Amino acid sequence: MGQSRPCRAKALVVEDDPMQREMIGLLLEESDFDVIFCASAEAAELVLRGDGDTVVLMMTDVELAGNMTGVELAHVAKRYRPDLDVIVTSGRPLRQRRPDGALFWSKPWAPLDVIRLAETKASALSGRGSRSV
Repeated sequence: MGQSRPCRAKALVVEDDPMQREMIGLLLEESDFDVIFCASAEAAELVLRGDGDTVVLMMTDVELAGNMTGVELAHVAKRYRPDLDVIVTSGRPLRQRRPDGALFWSKPWAPLDVIRLAETKASALSGRGSRSV
C-alpha cells in the first residue's frame, strides 16, 4: 500500500510572459505549493469558478492577454474568495484601485519575496502561524 501525499496548498499564477510565469511557478513549487498557470485573466476566472475553493494564493500581473487586467481579475477573485491572498504586480505605477486586502508589488521584485510569501502562507495553513500574507 502506498503512502498518500500530504495535501499541498494551491497557488494560481496569472502571467502572460512565459519566462516570468515559469520562474514564479518554480519558486512556489519549491515552497511546497501546487501551481496552476494561466496566461489570461479569463482563464484564471474559469479556474476560480471551478477549482477556486482550493486556491489559497493568486499572483497576477496587471497587463495580461485578453480583455481583463490583473487588477480587474483581483476584484473578481476576491468576490469568489474574499479570504484569497492576492498579489498584483506591475513594472508601471498602479492606476487602478486594488480590492481590499490585495497587495501590490512593483517590478522588479526579488525572488526571495515570493519564497517568503509562500513560506508565510504555508506556515499559516499548517497551523503553526495565524498571520495572513
